[in-house]
Amino acid sequence: MDAPPPTSRSGGVVATLALAGTTAAIMQTLVTPLLADLPRILHTTASNSTWVITTTLLVAAVCVPVVGRLGDLVGKRRMLLVCSVPLIAGSVVCALSSSVLPMIVGRGLQGMGMGMVPLGIALLRDVVPTEKLSSSIALVSASMGIGGGLGLPIAAAVAQYANWRVLFWGSAVLATVIALLIWYLIPDVPAGAKGQRFDLVGALGLGAGLVSLLLAISKGADWGWSSGTTLGLFAAAVVLLTGWGFWELRTTDPLVDLRTTARPRVLLTNLASVFVGFAMYGSMLVIPQLLQYPEATGYGLGQSMLAAGLWMAPGGIMMMIVSPLGGRLTNAYGPKLTLLGGVLVIAAGYGLALLLMGSAWGIMLAIMVINSGVGLAYGSMPALIMSSVPVSETAAANSFNALMRSLGTSVGAAAIGVVLSQMTIELGGFSLTSESGFRTGLMIGGGVALVSAAIAAVIPAVRTATGGPARTHTPAGAEKSAVRA
Repeated sequence: MDAPPPTSRSGGVVATLALAGTTAAIMQTLVTPLLADLPRILHTTASNSTWVITTTLLVAAVCVPVVGRLGDLVGKRRMLLVCSVPLIAGSVVCALSSSVLPMIVGRGLQGMGMGMVPLGIALLRDVVPTEKLSSSIALVSASMGIGGGLGLPIAAAVAQYANWRVLFWGSAVLATVIALLIWYLIPDVPAGAKGQRFDLVGALGLGAGLVSLLLAISKGADWGWSSGTTLGLFAAAVVLLTGWGFWELRTTDPLVDLRTTARPRVLLTNLASVFVGFAMYGSMLVIPQLLQYPEATGYGLGQSMLAAGLWMAPGGIMMMIVSPLGGRLTNAYGPKLTLLGGVLVIAAGYGLALLLMGSAWGIMLAIMVINSGVGLAYGSMPALIMSSVPVSETAAANSFNALMRSLGTSVGAAAIGVVLSQMTIELGGFSLTSESGFRTGLMIGGGVALVSAAIAAVIPAVRTATGGPARTHTPAGAEKSAVRA
């Protein structure tokens, strides 16, 4: 077994990758404070302006699994640098935009860079000493949530007190700093699947299927769930993804090894990830609206966008605090227990939100609990995946898991969005979500977290000496025995 890399070097790697994940998450939440003003800023309709959000989601869904597989083929450091280019370019394009089309192009370019996080998590398996691997994975994985929790109040403050273009110039600077840190601090380790070919047909098939599915989910409420466009997209997704699955099972070097993902440990972890993504995004959709609804409703808390972001910021801080603790828990008892504990904490947080939704302090406490659970869960899922797949599939398997989480957030946004839009009251000539609508949304989020707990409870345990994820340098035979349920 090769000696682990120096701790000082690995510390810089972990810090760089955590900052990269935080930056990627900030870019996702960057436009949230601008949503109401986008039609005016971009001289377009409200319907067209929603593509500024949707495009990032679609492009990220297509690119993340492709980038992950390329990381296995040509090297993770190289692909991290490649991902930084569209992040920088997209931010500059958005900063210079004065109409909707270039803004959509810029946001699409930013979506191309979202593969940084699963790539970075996979890289940790190669460069971090065994005793620090679980805590490092937990921190980098949770960085997406940390960035989301901290990015919203920062973006709201900038949007309120400065020109909106500052948001994108700032993100361009951040992305440039990340690229420089990757160049100087990230070591160039050998590609795990070097010599294999890239599955172009599989990439095109998965991309087309995902675009059809996510477009139907994200725009179905606007187009009508029973409209021909929505139903046609769902039908196309079924056909394309089924055909993609047949192709992947028959090709020599698949984009995603479906036989590996069918292992009970990997399959159940990915399934749990869908529900964790749903539960995480449910709180991000319900709680900000509840904080900002007018007090005249009797249940709204009347906060500004900036104040609402500040009330939610402690949730991001809690995720930062809890993530290393989750790594220690994984080292001591294994990632399965960490995942189970995390989703139960999420469910408890939703219960608190239902009890304390009448005060901003109560809501802040609830989001702190929910995000603590998200930090535990998000840190454990990559550890479960990487302890169950060969080294040659680390980045691809991790990216597929990230895709499952994104699918969960998309489904959660659609489902909770329908509830909040259908359960309404009339106030001052406007249709507003009712108190029972918010309570139903919170109950759904808590219920989904409990479903994820039930799935996590039946994930087969892995047999390793430390309980942590298997390392890159584990001999092939030992790795196979470690991942066998």
